[in-house]
Amino acid sequence: MAWKINKKKRQLHAETTAPERKFSGLTFLPVFLTAVCILFTVFMAGYILWFYTDSFQEEAAGGIYDRYYIMITQEDKSVFWQSVYQGAYERALQENVYVDWLGNERFRDYSVEEQMEIAIASGVDGIIVTASEEEGMTDLIDRADAAGIPVVTLYGDNTQSKRCSFVGVGSYNLGREYGRQALRIMRERQEVEIGSPDRPVRVTLLVNSYANSMDQNILYSGIQDTIEQERGDTAVALSLLSVDDTNAFSVEESIRDIFMGGDIPDILICLNELNTTCAYQAVVDYNKVGVVSILGHYVSDTIINAIDRNVIYATVDIDTAQMGGFCIDALQEYHDLGYTSQYFTADISLISKDNVDEYLRREEPEKDE
Repeated sequence: MAWKINKKKRQLHAETTAPERKFSGLTFLPVFLTAVCILFTVFMAGYILWFYTDSFQEEAAGGIYDRYYIMITQEDKSVFWQSVYQGAYERALQENVYVDWLGNERFRDYSVEEQMEIAIASGVDGIIVTASEEEGMTDLIDRADAAGIPVVTLYGDNTQSKRCSFVGVGSYNLGREYGRQALRIMRERQEVEIGSPDRPVRVTLLVNSYANSMDQNILYSGIQDTIEQERGDTAVALSLLSVDDTNAFSVEESIRDIFMGGDIPDILICLNELNTTCAYQAVVDYNKVGVVSILGHYVSDTIINAIDRNVIYATVDIDTAQMGGFCIDALQEYHDLGYTSQYFTADISLISKDNVDEYLRREEPEKDE
């Protein structure tokens, strides 16, 4: 089926049937109102997606595509997800496919699960979603599969579901990289005696409360194994701290509490762009530059400049264009062949004070333009 990006071709239709049944006065009213609410919800979900798809970029208007995919993420404003979507968008166009991202203002109040409901109801050709291991997400992915809609889980997986593929990073190897960098910080700071026989070096990993717990546990194991194997005589206390990442304010509050407490970590490891930026700001605000070393996640102008100023020690960069492209490759392969690889792993690299100048030089021509 070809998708023509205009109002007429994107209207959604739903038929509802109900068994005939007789109701008496008081029984009929609540049943009738409940049915009206359900129908209204379904109608509004379909209408919102229909209205949204009519606001595609101008070059897409009137174009005909072989397939139409939807990308759904927990966050909608971070540079990370914008970059992943751009990679998916560009790869999709090469395949004569249109991929849309429900990261628009209109969907801000809708959860990932609600956006999944909308995508399934609209009958799209494929869904890319940041999943979790929750049972509700498993049911939604299985419902999509039963409706003939393949689902690719992105960055966060749902291993119990019928998703066709998972696109992410190697969690254990990523954990080992964080562990190596934490050990490097310890060695460089031995002269200022962070940690002692009476007080071990405090390493805190900020985990995301909504994210895939299995992936985070694997990453934690990578950090723990690396530190245990290579720490020597240095005593290390590795801990987890859950952060509510639903919005910037909740992250700021959680990280502020760390600096207001008594046991401020020596090394703070962040697993996303927002946590990294908030940790950087807190270190500056509480005058802890040089006291708390930050290992960050992903790349933005703020993070790069903080590394250049020795406020953030290092950050892990993920090839987001490759990640987005892999999502399209997985869906296309599944449609064309009926199967695809179970896992696609994006490349990662480390940015630290050793190579930050290279990244700063890359940005200079873009700014001049």
